[in-house]
Amino acid sequence: MPKITIKRRYTLRKDDAAALMADLRQQLGDQADLFSGDRIEKMETDSPVTIYLIDRLPLLMRMEGWVFPTLRGAIARTFDRRRCVMDRGAIAFIAKGADAMRPGIISITDDVVAGAPVLIAEETHGKPLAVGIALADAGEIRSQSRGKAIRTVHHVGDEIWNLEI
Repeated sequence: MPKITIKRRYTLRKDDAAALMADLRQQLGDQADLFSGDRIEKMETDSPVTIYLIDRLPLLMRMEGWVFPTLRGAIARTFDRRRCVMDRGAIAFIAKGADAMRPGIISITDDVVAGAPVLIAEETHGKPLAVGIALADAGEIRSQSRGKAIRTVHHVGDEIWNLEI
């Protein structure tokens, strides 16, 4: 992903903030309330990613039609939905932006659906490493023995992670 440049930054109106939280609720259910705040700002960028600041922290992003926490958001406000845990051997590859392959997946929550965002975490401490798009439902991924399972769209050390505000 090329360097992200901020084009505009402004505070959302209450009805726009409520719509954002409703979109997040579709992904995280009741755990979307973890991301509520007194002030929600929208940062429009020159990339296909829109970043949302909750109380001046870049905790949410909109990409490909969905809203999901950034890695910084997942670290700051831990949630247990839409999660995939990778084994130790895959950590170095995922942290560099590689897609999640089926042999490296240890566990995956039942709410993972094809085309929806997934948080990819490491097995030892459960720390988030990446956000990706599931290429199949959780049951299908469990039944696979090989192949790509999740396409990575945001990882530790990428332009969203390194964004300076």
